[in-house]
Amino acid sequence: MPLVENSSVALALIAAIVISASVRAPRRHVPAPELRRLLIAALTLYAVGGVAIVDGHPTPAVAAFAAGVIASAFAAWLSRGSDQDDPPDGREPFDRTPPPPPAGIPMIDWDRFERELRDWTRRQEHARH
Repeated sequence: MPLVENSSVALALIAAIVISASVRAPRRHVPAPELRRLLIAALTLYAVGGVAIVDGHPTPAVAAFAAGVIASAFAAWLSRGSDQDDPPDGREPFDRTPPPPPAGIPMIDWDRFERELRDWTRRQEHARH
């Protein structure tokens, strides 16, 4: 491949990577199995490119490698998607108010429990003496 074509391919791949990192993330979350399939396809393209280069076919090799890079960049962009439940800044939400206790579970008055435990312990000590 001539140098001009190689530099054009390189610029196109750099553009694909920059775009995947800078364009707004998709609105929807993409399930992990779908992302895995896309990455497996990219790895397969890299392997095809490797076989083509070993066999002495540089043009198909460059095409396969380029397609693999584009597939990887696309997978990276898709992985940035979020659900509506996700907080806008990517951090876990922090709620200062604890959740209400589950229904049907009795609340424990820990202060009362400790007072009664101390009283019981004193009675046990007095009973031994």
